[in-house]
Amino acid sequence: SGQAPFDITESDEYVEGYRVGLDPRLVSQLRHGEFAVQAHFDMHGMIQSAAKEALKEFIIASVRKGLRTVLVVHGRGLRSPGGHSVLKHASAGWLSHGAIGGHVLAFTSARPADGGAGATYVLLKREKSRAPFDILQGAKRR
Repeated sequence: SGQAPFDITESDEYVEGYRVGLDPRLVSQLRHGEFAVQAHFDMHGMIQSAAKEALKEFIIASVRKGLRTVLVVHGRGLRSPGGHSVLKHASAGWLSHGAIGGHVLAFTSARPADGGAGATYVLLKREKSRAPFDILQGAKRR
């Protein structure tokens, strides 16, 4: 539902969030870039409302494909008014709440090789198999 509590740490350069109760070793592995990034999404140049909707679609599609770790590139905000990343801090809220947050276990700023403060690793929940439900539905149709 996206209502599970997240523990979030933010600064100008760093962002990290994880579901309360998640194994801290997973968060550490994510922080150190130990998960293979299976897809990436780039929000450069998007306005907040478009970025939020596109991020939601990307996260849901990634979960349906069975992906576990994705990279979200939001930029550092160097060309934004005030020189701070609006999308970086907004995406932390989106990744931890609502329709998107329901699919996320943890997120953390990327290592320099993957975009550093301008990108975020996201660890996704596994989608529950719908096979038993589909089997039951098929049996009822016969």
